[in-house]
Amino acid sequence: MHIPAEKTASVSQARALRTSLLASLITLTVVTGCTHKAPQRGTEQIDAVLRRAVEQNKIPGVVAMVATADGVVYQGAFGKRDVSAGIAMTSDSIFRIASMTKPVTSVAVMQLVEQGVLKLDEPAGKYLPELAQVKVFQGFDRKRGKPILRPPATPVTIRHLLTHTSGFSYEFSNRDIGDLVAARVIPSMFEGGYGFLRAPLVFDPGSRWQYGISADWLGKLVEKVSGRSLDEYFRQNIFAPLGMPDTYFNVPAAKEARLVTIHERQDNGSLLEMPHQPPQTVRFFSGGGGLYSTAGDYLRFTRMLLGGGQLEQARILRAETVALMGQNQIGDLALEPIGSLMPKLVKDRAFPPASNKFSLGLMVYSKPVEGGRSAGSLAWGGAYNTLFWIDPNQKVCAVILMQFLPAADHEATVLEVDFERAVYASLPGFSRRDAR
Repeated sequence: MHIPAEKTASVSQARALRTSLLASLITLTVVTGCTHKAPQRGTEQIDAVLRRAVEQNKIPGVVAMVATADGVVYQGAFGKRDVSAGIAMTSDSIFRIASMTKPVTSVAVMQLVEQGVLKLDEPAGKYLPELAQVKVFQGFDRKRGKPILRPPATPVTIRHLLTHTSGFSYEFSNRDIGDLVAARVIPSMFEGGYGFLRAPLVFDPGSRWQYGISADWLGKLVEKVSGRSLDEYFRQNIFAPLGMPDTYFNVPAAKEARLVTIHERQDNGSLLEMPHQPPQTVRFFSGGGGLYSTAGDYLRFTRMLLGGGQLEQARILRAETVALMGQNQIGDLALEPIGSLMPKLVKDRAFPPASNKFSLGLMVYSKPVEGGRSAGSLAWGGAYNTLFWIDPNQKVCAVILMQFLPAADHEATVLEVDFERAVYASLPGFSRRDAR
């Protein structure tokens, strides 16, 4: 999403979201501040871009990091982690990364595919019987007060779930699903728990691309076939091997002080801060959007993908698997814009024209970005305006984390573009001739 996105129509919904994926919508005018290591040689332009956004009150705070094949080449932290308490942002600040959870879930699935436990083109209902019973929504019978459903033309496969071609959507972006939630036919995802997985398909699997709850089904799939909770599986097979000690579904009490507070963009353009509250313990581990992380931790995840499945001495995927994850998997289908029925959560947003394809859990750029990433680059983001990209051609990956709503906020999007251009303009060895 970049934007993976999440959802809200009211303050009460948003508060429920805080316990599952997203957050409530209250706040206080941002105060700027800055902590930052001595600038690395040649990266002053990146500093200037991030600092200016904070000083001009465009964003509340930001942490960004960049790495090449040789290691980390930039890190910067600007603004306040907690405005009301006057706490400066630091590079180890912990963010809600929302839909940036999805690529982690995809890696877990691909590990199981490598092991022969799963097969991409098998019906997912083989492992999760509920998916064998899922139907396609055809309309609503208002006399009977029930949805009109039919069997899908083809079963939902694991590949469909990984590529968002399954037919599942989100209540904040799809009118049919939103109406079913409003009519109490299916539970809202903001209520917590697994109830929202009762949602029907909105089209036949494989016929379209639409962003939705597929990754939550993938999380359940990992739990079912591994015999472990998603939290435990991630910890043992991804986070521990890669050295990601600050990535959690439930942040330990000893680390809660490092959590970044949430802001909301107001109608007048100002930013308001939500009072800090310790996160509630979650029991439903959302493969679609439940993780907290730091820029440093998530950069290690992206460096693993940049390195063909290996980071330092840890290999968690085969090189050929990572190569497959970097290829278009949706054929001639195109990404459908993520609409918004909940503008406090996410703005209507069309994907950049260059990012018109999707792989096994990652957005694929078919064209280069002017002044930025190459064709063949991979990316995704989260509802709180968090973003990463991986550019295999230029051998660079980057993470930029903010913590405010709505997703696809104009100022956040502008900063992301400016940050990307500063990265490619500043770091030695990047030749725009190669960004094709």
